[in-house]
Amino acid sequence: MSSKYDYDLFTIGAGSGGVRASRMAARYGAKVAVAEERYYGGTCVNVGCVPKKLFSYASHFHEEFRDAAGFGWTVGDSTFDWGTLIANKNNEIERLNGIYERMLGNAGVEIIDGRATIVDPHTVSIQGRTISAERILVATGGWPWMPDNIPGIEHAISSNEAFYLEKFPERVLVAGGGYIAVEFAGIFNGLGAQTTQVYRSTPFLRGFDHDLREGLAEEMRKKGVDLHFNTRVHDIEKRGEEYHVTINDGAQVTVDTVMFATGRRPMSANMGLEEVGVKLDPIGSVVVDDNFQTSVSSIYALGDVTNRLNLTPVALAEGMALAKSLFNDEPTQPDYTNVATAVFSQPNLATVGLTEEHARVVYDEVDIYRETFRALKHTLSGSSEQTLMKLVVEPTTDRVLGVHMMGPDAGEVIQGFAVALKAGATKAVFDSTVGIHPTAAEEFVTMREKVQS
Repeated sequence: MSSKYDYDLFTIGAGSGGVRASRMAARYGAKVAVAEERYYGGTCVNVGCVPKKLFSYASHFHEEFRDAAGFGWTVGDSTFDWGTLIANKNNEIERLNGIYERMLGNAGVEIIDGRATIVDPHTVSIQGRTISAERILVATGGWPWMPDNIPGIEHAISSNEAFYLEKFPERVLVAGGGYIAVEFAGIFNGLGAQTTQVYRSTPFLRGFDHDLREGLAEEMRKKGVDLHFNTRVHDIEKRGEEYHVTINDGAQVTVDTVMFATGRRPMSANMGLEEVGVKLDPIGSVVVDDNFQTSVSSIYALGDVTNRLNLTPVALAEGMALAKSLFNDEPTQPDYTNVATAVFSQPNLATVGLTEEHARVVYDEVDIYRETFRALKHTLSGSSEQTLMKLVVEPTTDRVLGVHMMGPDAGEVIQGFAVALKAGATKAVFDSTVGIHPTAAEEFVTMREKVQS
């Protein structure tokens, strides 16, 4: 498109958002290059949602073996081999890395391995090579953050290292209360580790509906996770192969592994952004407008490095929107309302729309429909695990504002209801929908009695 520069678009980072923007821009006719210093596919493919979901699957099997007895199956002694899981996970990640690389190549995107830094608004430097571009896209994602004021914090691992542990820990402490901490507490516990989770507030999963947060805490405790709320790690002391963790009430926990999942920070440092005038916020997030443009007009950013809604599908939508806007004469902005999300905890959580707490701030009146029950499967398995489903409704318009679920395959269920919310479905529409019986999902279309207004 432009003969003045080497490329029309130079993307730094081959994660979900960067790859989507780059290959779509190339298909629209732009000359595009991507620089990647680490691995193709970004956090999600390599040290995020994909391997984490595989680990979650692995950790559920012990319950499946136990539940089978109620259905007449006799399951013999079982053992778990961490090395096999790691090796098979690594093979799958390697396969996905190859797919991402091929997608870029097939779209005509030049791939450059190495760390790129920004020299000026139209120039990047990589491995001694200087490259010019009409537009530069920063899509470098985020990186685990750990507090630096805890004595012994150097002995702790992040979620990155958890995916590559050489030996499975018999005892583990997880510090944090977000997606990653909750999911890994369930994973370690499910695979057989004695698991402690500590979180500085109560309950965990801030931003989710309170009923789901409380319900999950109860279920995790039933499954054996030792949860400590309003608790912080005071210090970590290494003694031989063990770690003695003192928490702020003076109690001490002895474990084999300490994992901190206390948040992620944008990967924006030491790449020349501030030097060329790109505005960053106090934690390093790249500040952008609604069109992903930074304070330097030729430099754009999207995905987790902007620290807005840090979800893989959101980064994909942003990448598509950017490519359409810049290279297809089709101004596009993603819609960030009613974005569904899931936590692959045990049991799973999934949600779309407003929580009850948020809805009560925004609307004068809110109707609540809620059901808690034991799933049909567990009438024979003997498990006491509960499923929770909840609807938040605005009574004046009858519009469903939020759909929330705790239970098996919650993400699979909520994905469909996300379409309904996007379409503006009312409670009457839910009520007139014929359910699929017997399923847990049908509860969402059979809830008739308000539990709260």
